[in-house]
Amino acid sequence: MEEPKVAKQKKTWNRKLIFFLGVLFALGIIALVVTAIVQNKPLPQKMKYGIVLDAGSSHTSLYVYQWPAEKENDTGVVHQLEECKVDGNGVSSYYQNPVKAGKSLQACMRKAQDAIPVIQHKETPVYLGATAGMRLLRRNNPAVADEVLSSVENALRSTPFDFQGARIITGQEEGAYGWITINYLLGNFLQNSPWLNFMPSSKSAGTSGALDLGGASTQITFVPGENIESQDNSLHFRLYGQSYNVYTHSFLCYGKDQALRLQVANSLMLQVVQNVSLMNPCFNPGYSRNLNTTEFYNSPCVSDRKILTAPRNVQIEGTGNYQLCKKHVNAIFNVSHCNYSRCSFNGIFQPTVQGEFGAFSAFFFVMDFLKLTKEKVSLDIVKETVERHCSKPWSEVKKESGKIKEKYLSEYCFSGVYILTLLELGYGFNSSNWNEITFLGKIHGSDAGWTLGYMLNLTNMIPAELPLSPPLSHGGYIGLMVFFSVFLIFIILTCWLGFRKPRCLQKGII
Repeated sequence: MEEPKVAKQKKTWNRKLIFFLGVLFALGIIALVVTAIVQNKPLPQKMKYGIVLDAGSSHTSLYVYQWPAEKENDTGVVHQLEECKVDGNGVSSYYQNPVKAGKSLQACMRKAQDAIPVIQHKETPVYLGATAGMRLLRRNNPAVADEVLSSVENALRSTPFDFQGARIITGQEEGAYGWITINYLLGNFLQNSPWLNFMPSSKSAGTSGALDLGGASTQITFVPGENIESQDNSLHFRLYGQSYNVYTHSFLCYGKDQALRLQVANSLMLQVVQNVSLMNPCFNPGYSRNLNTTEFYNSPCVSDRKILTAPRNVQIEGTGNYQLCKKHVNAIFNVSHCNYSRCSFNGIFQPTVQGEFGAFSAFFFVMDFLKLTKEKVSLDIVKETVERHCSKPWSEVKKESGKIKEKYLSEYCFSGVYILTLLELGYGFNSSNWNEITFLGKIHGSDAGWTLGYMLNLTNMIPAELPLSPPLSHGGYIGLMVFFSVFLIFIILTCWLGFRKPRCLQKGII
């Protein structure tokens, strides 16, 4: 009668063992799955932000940049997140009321606050770089230039961001940073970046030259195939583990706005203005504008050409003569002397242009208006297009392009002729290498200009953070996975041995 009791106890014990081993098995499976999920969970990308304001001669633009906290070869991988055009003219235009220069930035700074996470406002650096407009103002009136800079500094310090400074950058810097920008956007620096979602791909291992045209200055920058004879035009960069020796020069007073002043000033000197009317071939026929000569000669670019007998107001009348306009524009370039083996103009050394070039800022805006940026066209077709536009009556031009501001619309004839003359006579491009120039507006969502290059260079001074890593090291993760796997196998073997005991392990068999 004892045997049934023993069998009943053994059955109860087996049930408890099954339950216990089942719980252990389930916990092992859960631990294995949770460890795998946590270890292999996509890591949140740590991002940093920076703000650069381009205080140009005709307007100010704000750019918000973003890059991974872990840097690539000591230079941050940066792309444009936000852009804001400041209302009004450039900060240099507030020379009569410097306080307004700072106030003009407020709307765009609020837009930057919305674009950047609040938690990162305090660690986001803000830089303002003023270009040729402020260079001219500093040359003309250093005290007023300082007041304007002080105004924008006070405005930027009042924001929640980490203000790093406002300064007037040199023409060399402007040209060099523009060169960095377009080569970065074209993928010429990083060929195998792990941040492929930020960078465009490129098959070219070389670099492209940069052509920048603003309102008060123009810059040319490229890697030459010969020695740079003038050290004033030589710069060295190290980006993404590579070294670059580049040629660069900035021509102050040769931006399109100041170049127009030079052309008009020369015309005033050549023509006897008796009836306060000046015929100008660089404006469309039928166009007229009033010129206040007192304000006109305030610019340092033309102050030395002032005519004391010039009337206070002059009426400029357009005649739309392409050939005569070209002759007038040629006259503002001095190509008569050179103390080097080769010069561009005004006695400035320049190596022979070679390779591809990206032309941006006003180069792009003017050529885009003339519909010459969509595809490659010959130099002859470009000239024919500009000549055809110059000959159009002003009434027809306004009818076709009514939404463009009159100031810009009226100057496209001059600007087209000027760009052709600058690139041909000034820099040495011709019909054989004209198609090496690409007119660039935005590249992969980022503006072509000096500000991105400036931000890229400044990221070398921002300490890199350690990248986020999984909770376990690779070795620890493998070890833990092996442990849980062995544990599960042990439970399975225990169950098998307990309920299907091999004959060799059984006892009491007669």
